[in-house]
Amino acid sequence: MAVPPHPRAMPRVSVVIPTMDEEASIGRVLDEVHTALAGWDYEVLIVDTASRDRTREIAAKLGARIVDEPQRGYGRAYKTGFDAARGEIVATLDADLTYPADRIPEFAELVASGGADFVSGDRLSALSGDAMTGMHRVGNGILNATFRLLFRVPIRDSQSGMWVFRKSAVDGLEIHSDGMPFSEELKLAVIREGHRFRELPIAYRARVGEKKIRSVRDATRNEVWLFRKRFGWTRPPP
Repeated sequence: MAVPPHPRAMPRVSVVIPTMDEEASIGRVLDEVHTALAGWDYEVLIVDTASRDRTREIAAKLGARIVDEPQRGYGRAYKTGFDAARGEIVATLDADLTYPADRIPEFAELVASGGADFVSGDRLSALSGDAMTGMHRVGNGILNATFRLLFRVPIRDSQSGMWVFRKSAVDGLEIHSDGMPFSEELKLAVIREGHRFRELPIAYRARVGEKKIRSVRDATRNEVWLFRKRFGWTRPPP
């Protein structure tokens, strides 16, 4: 029987986490990351957009590298974080404790072993009752149905923000959105480039801290972006 590689022999992992005023949760998120990746070669990058609370202080004390991104935007933060990442494998998490950091090693091993180039956490297949509001569930359902219809891609969770991927798989991809549509645009670009894309169910949790997503507005913008992308209007709204 083949002996699985020891984590220390695995490629370096860069964990990228966008932040803006996340002092209520960022310490616990980083504790989970450090526990999950103990024994690995890894770094944690906090891409911070003008936090006015203790987010940066807490993150720095817990060993994170702080990367400034003064321009607001979900996609803008990730573009900056990916450029700054030094690892061969990149993992992403939100700063609000919604995503399970303890799944990063499993996803990273799948990428490192050649089983996938991009692994996305599927929040919806095993979603608990209190993890997402009813409006948020409806919005996700509509966006997923639209994504599948327009692009003929059997994706289960186009809006998930937990990804682990080979950095070389996304280098050079043309991603236009600096806002929330970045998530679906990135997945679509990876799939269209022929990279091995996998979705695995994860345990999604209720967020800790102030809610920043405005469900109706953001869902509407994402829906508009999907149609713009499908019909070749490649400069989507932010």
